[in-house]
Amino acid sequence: MPSKILFVFTSVSKTLTGSGTGWYLPEAAHPYYVLSPHHTIDFASPAGPNPPVDESSVQMFKDEGSVKFLNDPVVQAKFESALKLSDVKVDDYAAIFYVGGHGPVIDLAVDPVNIQLASEFYRAGKITSAVCHGPAALVGATDSSGKSIFAGKAFTGFSNVEEEQVGKVKDVPFLLEDKISSLGGKYEKSAQAWSAHVVVSGHLITGQNPASAQPIGEAILKALQ
Repeated sequence: MPSKILFVFTSVSKTLTGSGTGWYLPEAAHPYYVLSPHHTIDFASPAGPNPPVDESSVQMFKDEGSVKFLNDPVVQAKFESALKLSDVKVDDYAAIFYVGGHGPVIDLAVDPVNIQLASEFYRAGKITSAVCHGPAALVGATDSSGKSIFAGKAFTGFSNVEEEQVGKVKDVPFLLEDKISSLGGKYEKSAQAWSAHVVVSGHLITGQNPASAQPIGEAILKALQ
């Protein structure tokens, strides 16, 4: 029996400054095509069907996987039938994966339904994973003792340097690197900005940036074997 994986997307289409955002194309497409041959994948978001894609990521990423994802009828059907987070049953899944984009920092980070869901996945020993800005969705998640799931653990995610380089510091309520470090997480990053970096801390798996999207898919696949 293939185990199921839940991909979670933001429902936010605008940042704090009003510029367009959403989920980030390669950060969904690349892990999807690593994992979908082996596992069933469902989509979910706070608001349910058709979460908004970040149009700038569509313009920027024209690689084969990203283009295929946008035009894939199976993927389109998954988006159209995406679950609301409030309808997700943790027992149905072996893993949860949060797709990046600036949106998760705005909605998923503070969504009480999401915080509860992420905590349940983690406490059940299921793979709890996120890439780029996706780890923002986990900042409220706690272990069974009530501590942050990041406390004392190595993690990665979009770096302060990368956020400064894209000029988006004012678009988000907090900088990921700073926020999770303040929860007791031990931040790691690639030697060069924008290079791939994935950190596996038990069943918590995080990736730094768009380049980390395929490698995190591979890390999740390995962890599920």
